[in-house]
Amino acid sequence: MSTVIQTDATIVPRLEAAAERVKRAHKAAASVIFGQDVVIERTLITILSGGHALLIGVPGLAKTLLVETLGRVLGLDAKRIQFTPDLMPSDIIGSEVLEEAPGQRRSFRFIKGPIFTQLLMADEINRASPKTQSALLQAMQEHHVTVAGTRHDVPQPFHVLATQNPLEQEGTYPLPEAQLDRFLLEIDVTYPDLAAERRMLYATTGTDERNVETVLTAVDLMAIQRLVRQMPVPDKVVEAILKLVRSARPGTGASAETDRFIAWGPGPRASQALTLAVRAKALVDGRLAPSIDDVIELAEPVLKHRMALSFAARAEGQELGALIARLAHAVE
Repeated sequence: MSTVIQTDATIVPRLEAAAERVKRAHKAAASVIFGQDVVIERTLITILSGGHALLIGVPGLAKTLLVETLGRVLGLDAKRIQFTPDLMPSDIIGSEVLEEAPGQRRSFRFIKGPIFTQLLMADEINRASPKTQSALLQAMQEHHVTVAGTRHDVPQPFHVLATQNPLEQEGTYPLPEAQLDRFLLEIDVTYPDLAAERRMLYATTGTDERNVETVLTAVDLMAIQRLVRQMPVPDKVVEAILKLVRSARPGTGASAETDRFIAWGPGPRASQALTLAVRAKALVDGRLAPSIDDVIELAEPVLKHRMALSFAARAEGQELGALIARLAHAVE
């Protein structure tokens, strides 16, 4: 079955103009966040795709600064929630309070919580109870919350960037598979290299204030997000995505290695996420269409949190990232 290619003659100049603005946004963020170019790029890919990201990294790697900086660069209202074991769902979505109006009439008024923002940082999301974590689910997927039977829409655009500390697991609540699947990408935040850390020392321990350029507005961003969805995807890229995702599912006969080492694999939402992500990656790179190389590069951040190793794999010391890499290179 042939893919329908975008025939709008104006799409090429619009893609080129959007790519130029995204490049400026990346550069503006990189002027503040040192040594994390891949993290910045993948976070931009997530936002341009209209999705949410899970940032995994030890403390002190500028995850909070990344969210604040991207909020300013992209012209988005940004808020932060520190997740703790005693955090309640109402602390996130808000609650109703009883008010006494003139004439001694009483009524309930909804006071919005911090989830009503355009860019939300959920810091150490796995420290809150499952009940509180699930308060994010409806907003992340449906872009609204329901309180006392009344629907309240979150602002547009709406993106959640959640962080997890991979070291301290005592007293944490692992995210359930249903919630992990809501994140478009899982992004590993690693240590900066020597040159970047040296630049960081000079830039952050002096008296100079770092001013961040605002490159886009929320309206501009939503226009680019719509443009990403209009970008044509070659048939070979679609086939590579389908082959990769389906080969990662055990019990399908696609791979003996998958059947042995994977306990459960990615669903159709992974295919959708990868299709959007490779389009956004092409735009970030200034290209007019995605390639199979994009599929290979983004396979791990799209699939890693949507799969689990079997007992046999863990017993043999297999790593999920290496397994995904082998499956991804098999689609070349």
